[in-house]
Amino acid sequence: MNIRERIEEQEYIYLAAAASKSKTAVRQKEEEPCPFRTAFQRDRDRIIHSKAFRRLKHKTQVYFSPGDHYRMRMTHSLEVSQISRTIARGLRLNEDLIEAIALGHDVGHTPFGHAGEYALRDLIGHYNHNEQSLRVVEYLEKNGKGLNLTAAVKDGILNHTGEHKPFTLEGSIVRKGDRIAYLCHDYDDGIRAGMIKKTDLPARVAKCMGTHPSDMITVMVADMLEASANLTEIRLSPAIEEAMNELREFMFEKIYHSAELEPDRKKARYVIQKLYEYFVARPSALPDEYLQRRDRWGLETTVADYIAGLTDVYAIHLFEKLFIPANWQIR
Repeated sequence: MNIRERIEEQEYIYLAAAASKSKTAVRQKEEEPCPFRTAFQRDRDRIIHSKAFRRLKHKTQVYFSPGDHYRMRMTHSLEVSQISRTIARGLRLNEDLIEAIALGHDVGHTPFGHAGEYALRDLIGHYNHNEQSLRVVEYLEKNGKGLNLTAAVKDGILNHTGEHKPFTLEGSIVRKGDRIAYLCHDYDDGIRAGMIKKTDLPARVAKCMGTHPSDMITVMVADMLEASANLTEIRLSPAIEEAMNELREFMFEKIYHSAELEPDRKKARYVIQKLYEYFVARPSALPDEYLQRRDRWGLETTVADYIAGLTDVYAIHLFEKLFIPANWQIR
């Protein structure tokens, strides 16, 4: 018995009956199993080593070009993983599957966060970052070969948001853990940015969950562990669910749709629009890797893939290079 087989056997002994087991994980293309990593551990490693994951460190969470202490997409993904793994451990579900989904759930995000996402949606008619995340791991990584992840990981990535729920309990945990993470951490960053104060919180939210981000996370995680203990559904109690929804409404009003951030959102949309128009008109300017995909995916989708993969910094650099006159030095 090798290391992987021993871990797979231990999963059946320790994990809950409803937990996903790595031994039964399936891939679209069959592979020789790793001797020391389970299928879900292997998926996690592939995501961490992907170019799309590395780029998340320079992609906006909420604030454009923030200082060192504000969240970016990579730190958000790590925080989702930490919160979701805590819940999974308490319910005896599969932490490796949780980690793979959480680390991969946002790899399809555009530069400039949701402002970039909405800009691409306006340009091509349909664009959702969760669908793009699946597209990245399935088709775009490894020079178009994809990462060949297991079905459970791909389902969790696709359905971490949107109308449909994941088919695994682990995927449902990430779906809830993502919301816990971004609400509490964006609230924390909002205080740091001076946009909100703890005293601004709705009374029910402050009463149910406190006013400190770590207290809020603790309350929601503890509540989810208790409410989901029977493992038929991953959920919050009605009282905490209502408080979370009220916190979400508060965050949309004060932060996500705030007038204070609208000038930056408009600038971000303008950058995305101009880059898209430029490369659609001049496809030969695309990197060779993307030119090779044009026949398979079409020009508009290929350009959208390229722009979605850019980091904030590189998108701005590219915009300046293409549209801003050079600062020539007088000799």
